[in-house]
Amino acid sequence: MDKWYEMPGKAGTNVIYSRIRLVRNLKEYPFPGRLTKEQSVELSEKLLGGLTGIASMDRMQYRFTHLERMGDLEKTALLERRALNRSVMKKKDPTGMILSEDESTAILLNGDDHVRIQTLQTGLTLDRLYEKADRIDDYIGERFDYAFDEKYGYLTSFPTNVGTGLRAAVVLHLPMLSKNKNFSSLVADMGRFGTQVRGVCGEGAENFGSLYQISNQKTLGQTEQEIIDIVRKAALELDAQERRMRREYRQRKPVQAADECYKSYGVLKYARRLTRKDGMEFLSQIMTGITDGILTVKEPCSVYGLMIGIQPANLLSLADRPLDKDELDAARAEFLRKRLPEIIEPEA
Repeated sequence: MDKWYEMPGKAGTNVIYSRIRLVRNLKEYPFPGRLTKEQSVELSEKLLGGLTGIASMDRMQYRFTHLERMGDLEKTALLERRALNRSVMKKKDPTGMILSEDESTAILLNGDDHVRIQTLQTGLTLDRLYEKADRIDDYIGERFDYAFDEKYGYLTSFPTNVGTGLRAAVVLHLPMLSKNKNFSSLVADMGRFGTQVRGVCGEGAENFGSLYQISNQKTLGQTEQEIIDIVRKAALELDAQERRMRREYRQRKPVQAADECYKSYGVLKYARRLTRKDGMEFLSQIMTGITDGILTVKEPCSVYGLMIGIQPANLLSLADRPLDKDELDAARAEFLRKRLPEIIEPEA
């Protein structure tokens, strides 16, 4: 089965994917940071055992696993694919994970909180993802008692998650907007509307690929629908501003705009070694070209899926032996040469 990030997104938009995350804790246990070793084992086994029938909800195949028994490479690859959060990478206590076959649904058990439900999908699909996460939440809530306060809502390990426990997020491709001198003030303006913007692959110039996540700042004092509406509105505004700036740039410098996209395609099509930075930046240009109609591909393609594929742990997972840096750069170039979509050459 194809993974969710391999699905081509909607044409003409800079929205890459949406994510919904819900965190919950069980009433009968302390928060994970205060659990004894015995309680951690008991909690993880109880949750994993109690959720074996979850596949009946959507007829999806699920993998049940213990993270502490998983190798570092596999966990890092899951982190690169957004199925796992960084804070549990080094955790040694028993931690369960239920992952759907297409990796669009991940349920983390005894991580930062007792239960972390995450749903992902390409495009601006927050409502659909929340409906799915809410069904899973109800399924778990029918089998376990959640820690809930009438005044404060769901109780969580971190105060920033108290209330709904909901984090709604949209990831956008903003190559031109992020390089504008007013981008910092735009990010600050978003903060006044209750959202926050951060680089997906790092901060500032280190955010290779120009991918940015916008999400809600508060989980308390707002309903789930209000949170989703705020994030959606902010994402649409960023997308509109990015499209406007790119449209104006193409009108002013049409040859230069096209040249940047075609040069990037040519490098990726024939390169024999590529650093992660170069791979991400050239793929960003190709994503721009496809979105703006400069490049026409013969078959629909998820450029974001290629970005995921060239990350170090995912490349190492495909190799049959350890790779040094030069070999990894060669494997990255080969990965893209084999998977880069064919383009239709423009008529002279």
